[in-house]
Amino acid sequence: MKSRKFTRRQALTTASAGVAAALFGFPFRSFGIRNGTQLTKLAVNGGDKVHPGPWPRWPYWDQQAETGLVEMFRSGRWWRGGGEHVAEFEKKYAELMGAPRCLATASGTTALLTAMNVLGVDAGDEVLVSPFTFIATYNVIFATRALPVFVDSDPETFLLDPSAIEAKITERTVAIIPVHIYGLPVDMDSVNNVAKKHDLKVIEDACQAWLAEYRGKKVGTLGDLGCFSFQNSKHLPSGEGGAILGSDDDIMDRCHAYHNCGRPYGKMKSVSGNQYNGMNYRMQQSQALILLSQMKRIVKDNEIRQGNALYLSEKLKDIPGIIPVKPAPGATGAVYHMYPFRYIKEKFDDIPKEKFIRALNAEGIPCANGYGKQNKDGLIEEQLNSKGFKRLFSASRLAQWREENFLPGNDMLCDQAVVFSQSMLLGSRSDMDDIVNAVIKIRENRSSLK
Repeated sequence: MKSRKFTRRQALTTASAGVAAALFGFPFRSFGIRNGTQLTKLAVNGGDKVHPGPWPRWPYWDQQAETGLVEMFRSGRWWRGGGEHVAEFEKKYAELMGAPRCLATASGTTALLTAMNVLGVDAGDEVLVSPFTFIATYNVIFATRALPVFVDSDPETFLLDPSAIEAKITERTVAIIPVHIYGLPVDMDSVNNVAKKHDLKVIEDACQAWLAEYRGKKVGTLGDLGCFSFQNSKHLPSGEGGAILGSDDDIMDRCHAYHNCGRPYGKMKSVSGNQYNGMNYRMQQSQALILLSQMKRIVKDNEIRQGNALYLSEKLKDIPGIIPVKPAPGATGAVYHMYPFRYIKEKFDDIPKEKFIRALNAEGIPCANGYGKQNKDGLIEEQLNSKGFKRLFSASRLAQWREENFLPGNDMLCDQAVVFSQSMLLGSRSDMDDIVNAVIKIRENRSSLK
């Protein structure tokens, strides 16, 4: 057997890995030490970064699409009514998601607005919604002059807690919007069971959940309508853009009419020669062409993200104070628009989350807070105090709403959540090791953050 010779760097690396393995009880790649000080000196304090290199850029542009875009612009067929690319995208996206029908829209927000209006959400109604979400989810409820009623979050799953839904239902409740936030599937069986019991519509906010699966079916196909976003940061990006999935032809015809200024579509007939109620929420031809190009890689990219996310969860779960997200019952495929975990400061000697995030960023690991306490957003009080809402809802109902707007699970989640961007999950396994090693390095040297 040949003897192995170690350089000073290799020796330090091996020794450091052994120490960490003994402390945390699992094997992992070393800290990537370049000198003897890196182990004991955090980058935020002037030490070397664990990850000095770049991360994958997003969005990724395939130059093969440029020819199609140039041809489209030269043709003058730029809008939906004058070209074929939007219809082609709708067909291919429906096939990809396993849905009978797809309608492309200008954005995820306009997809939600279309779904709300077509399914009959109206002024004075109430809509149940997750508080851990992007502002658009409850903005569309306000836009219909309905009242968003927040259902508490489950801190373990980062999702709406199905067991908390029924207590929030009133005689005015007409719909539920479960949000598959970060591409994490909600327990849709529980949501749909409550909705069926109380005759409520279900609008899936799947704006961050392209190809995510619940019991083997794609999310966005499990409610009355499912809505998606193709904003610049998304797995399937076109700058802006959105889509609605549905299986009921009458409902989807009405969605098409609504998003196209009320023009009748499919089996719909004009009413006394007039159009139906609607808005201009159409997708442009250029958006569709970009999406068709991006669709070539989404399945492969999602497989990479999922593999790296599972790897991270397996490594991070053994670090005291770090709790990776737990899948909801029935979830069979998360797609990780963000990779989320909870930071328990008590396990880090009460180091505030902000200091932990700053230290992790300094190590070359970009991270951020999750969503804030949206149920306490100033926008909400502005709406509740408006003349319109005071006409639609009694003073006693608004007082009750404020009294019941107490969400301990969501408060805990917002206080503890930390996220990595989806583009980081397109990195190498070595990159994932750097993430784990940086967290371990911070924990071992947490006293220097006080």
